[in-house]
Amino acid sequence: MTAGMDVLIKNGTVVTASASRVADIRCREGRIAEIGPDLESVGEEVVDASAQLVFPGGVDPHVHMELPVAGTVSSDDFASGTAAGLAGGTTTIIDFVHPERGQDPIDALRSRRREAAKAVCDHGLHMAITWWGDDTARAMAECVEAGVPSFKVYLAYKATVGLDDVDLVKVFQSVADLDALALVHAEHGEMVEHLRDRFAEQGKTAPKYHALSRPSPLEGEATGRAATLAGAVGARIYVVHVTCRESVEAVAGAQRRGWSVSGETCPQYLLLDDSVYDGPGFEGAAFVIAPPIRPRGHQEALWDAIGAGVLESVGTDHCPFNMAGQKELGREDFRLIPGGAAGIQHRLSLLYTYGVEAGRLDLHRFVDLVSTRPAKLFGLFPRKGSITVGADADLVVWDPEATSTISAANHLHRCDRSIYEGIRVKGAPSMVVANGSVRYRGGDLSVEPGAGRFLARHFG
Repeated sequence: MTAGMDVLIKNGTVVTASASRVADIRCREGRIAEIGPDLESVGEEVVDASAQLVFPGGVDPHVHMELPVAGTVSSDDFASGTAAGLAGGTTTIIDFVHPERGQDPIDALRSRRREAAKAVCDHGLHMAITWWGDDTARAMAECVEAGVPSFKVYLAYKATVGLDDVDLVKVFQSVADLDALALVHAEHGEMVEHLRDRFAEQGKTAPKYHALSRPSPLEGEATGRAATLAGAVGARIYVVHVTCRESVEAVAGAQRRGWSVSGETCPQYLLLDDSVYDGPGFEGAAFVIAPPIRPRGHQEALWDAIGAGVLESVGTDHCPFNMAGQKELGREDFRLIPGGAAGIQHRLSLLYTYGVEAGRLDLHRFVDLVSTRPAKLFGLFPRKGSITVGADADLVVWDPEATSTISAANHLHRCDRSIYEGIRVKGAPSMVVANGSVRYRGGDLSVEPGAGRFLARHFG
């Protein structure tokens, strides 16, 4: 495989969020130069995509590479995590900056950009507002100028990164003033901590009590509260990793009121149920994520919300930890298990299999969920998420007949567990082009740490 050589993709069925047609795509100097029938090669590498689909590269708006959590660090760094993403058809990610309490957000942004510089695909950043001080509004304005116009707030984790409602309102007001976007992790933090501590006091320390300490009404309450506060000041919000019926109802209600509220879910919440916490021994720890995987019934509510357009995006919340040496830190106390799981490599295949193949989604909606809509929501469209002349040449040639079984034994995540272990998928990339270069083909990766560019994003 030759990275850097211009590419001509021929005879594929080009599928976007709104249309499909058989066409050729010429990629030159990292961009799409021409789209049309029967294009002649002028020295490019020619790829025959007959009987295959061609999608715009996936945009994952919610990942956490090398994130410090609970005394350890998520096991994929920016190089390994983005490589796994490319192998699965994701060519752009948006990660996060998490300043320490009292740290200048701009200093944290500089540091995080240095860490992200090893990424093998293009990447943007969101800024988490983990504390409020006299200069926070100024720092948020500087972030917007620097191409980071989205700000995450946590309604949980009050001891570390979470905000109380007084500071939350200040963030939302600044978001509104800056015409920016707030991402919201919605759980009622105080009640979660109360339940966690109560279970521990009762000696109930197994992984399943992680899920029981974060019941779905607490997510629904926090989603509704965030939407109400944001709506009162005119702030746009994006509710991350929606998991349950109550949260869907809160998002839908806010949308009916005319408030600017978008929702995201993730494959784990669409496909798994809380029986995963009943595995033998400590195996349930692999599924300790926040919010947790919900009981049966919530999954259909999420699929229905996607169908109704209430949920507009599917990310992964990719944040993997090994069982050995990391998850096992909480073997005696579920509160010490670092929360997170791997998923970036399998997002497209899972949604294609259980969305498109299962008849829940058409191909255009699939492309919108995994690529076009997140690109639009986060200020990357039409550079990303589109197949148009002038757009970045980020393309996925998709074999709709490919089949495989997901396993930690063969995934590219730097992690010893897969929460999708044993799940069969149909449909997979046969080739992935990022910035005009073939980076993945037939199981062979050709990536270069540092090849990914920082994406300065702007709204309007």
